[in-house]
Amino acid sequence: MSSTFIDPKKQLAILTRGTVEIIPEGSLLTKLERSYKTNTPLRVKAGFDPTAPDLHLGHTVLIQKMKQFQDFGHDVIFLIGDFTGMIGDPSGKTSMRKAMTQEEVDANAKTYKDQIFSILDPDKTTVGFNSKWMNAMSAAQLIQLSTHYTVARMLERDDFQKRYNNQSPISIREFMYPLVQGYDSVALKADIELGGNDQKFNLLVGRELQKAFGLEPQTILTVPLLEGTDGVAKMSKSLNNYIGIAESAKDIFGKIMSISDDLMVKYFELLSDISAQDLVTLQSDMQSGKAHPRDIKIKLAKELVSRFHSAENAEMEHQSFITQFSNKKAPEDRILVDLPNSESKWVDFLSDSLSDLNKSKGEYRRLIKQKAIRLFSNVQLDRETIIEDAEGSTQGLEKGMLIKIGKRVWAEIK
Repeated sequence: MSSTFIDPKKQLAILTRGTVEIIPEGSLLTKLERSYKTNTPLRVKAGFDPTAPDLHLGHTVLIQKMKQFQDFGHDVIFLIGDFTGMIGDPSGKTSMRKAMTQEEVDANAKTYKDQIFSILDPDKTTVGFNSKWMNAMSAAQLIQLSTHYTVARMLERDDFQKRYNNQSPISIREFMYPLVQGYDSVALKADIELGGNDQKFNLLVGRELQKAFGLEPQTILTVPLLEGTDGVAKMSKSLNNYIGIAESAKDIFGKIMSISDDLMVKYFELLSDISAQDLVTLQSDMQSGKAHPRDIKIKLAKELVSRFHSAENAEMEHQSFITQFSNKKAPEDRILVDLPNSESKWVDFLSDSLSDLNKSKGEYRRLIKQKAIRLFSNVQLDRETIIEDAEGSTQGLEKGMLIKIGKRVWAEIK
């Protein structure tokens, strides 16, 4: 019988692109070859705790990898951790994470389920909830599950060890998190589990539990964490450095255009469908000056807007960007603010007038320190002035003047 799958080594070349580790090394190819010979799809699992209402591009690094497995004919399971979400993942935390309520988890889980199908094929995706088996588990079974891992093994993980050494509290609830996540792989009989490289400990617990329950241990694929738009910290809604996949086409396009040139190549590698060879060419063209970084960002921005909205939206935002920056004209969707009195300080004026942006005075002080608040005399962007003193007076402002806040927000004094 001929296989419906393509050559395992060709699959491997694509599936391993952009990964950090494969554990154990060589096991993915072994499973792909067995799948090919037996014409049996692999069961590929990735878990997502619904800790915030919307998915962002950081989540899609894993979802894109799931899509690659899906395109090769394998069974993908998008597991919503509605039970683990109430425990709280301790990975990378220096203190106890606040537990979420059932209501918060359920509300967030609904948006996840609605949003994943902008990437995954709904007809070929299994959406699961780990509350299905965890709510059915008795107290006796949970205690039995806990016998498979020791406190000493738990303290091997770096974040727990640091907290223990610093005499910071670690709750039993947090120790349960890796066990419950690991048990998901037992319940689903996963062949492959995908996760961020900060999840390595939890993923390895899944392998150990599968062995304990008499199952073949899963192969682990870890992917790098995606830095947010600040280029420093992991993309996170709490840090306000995220690009949500449910955001408007304008916001997605604009935020991609605002990332640093250094970060752009990593975004291309982890978020786009670009081939490995084309990625090498792209880097070479940038380094040689053959391609302008702005044009490469436009290509990425159009690809992502097309994926989450439409090709028409992508082209429209492209033209809007060209009009705004090439023709040196401010965008039309400006925030209208009242002319302040002459005694107003810049930090107070910005905080009060732009309250809908939900930025603190501290954030405006930081933007001013970074020379990211600019004043223009009119919509043609004549006579640019950089605001350098947060406590300085707004005296001299006139109607019709424009203020640029950061890279993307514009306000006009009415």
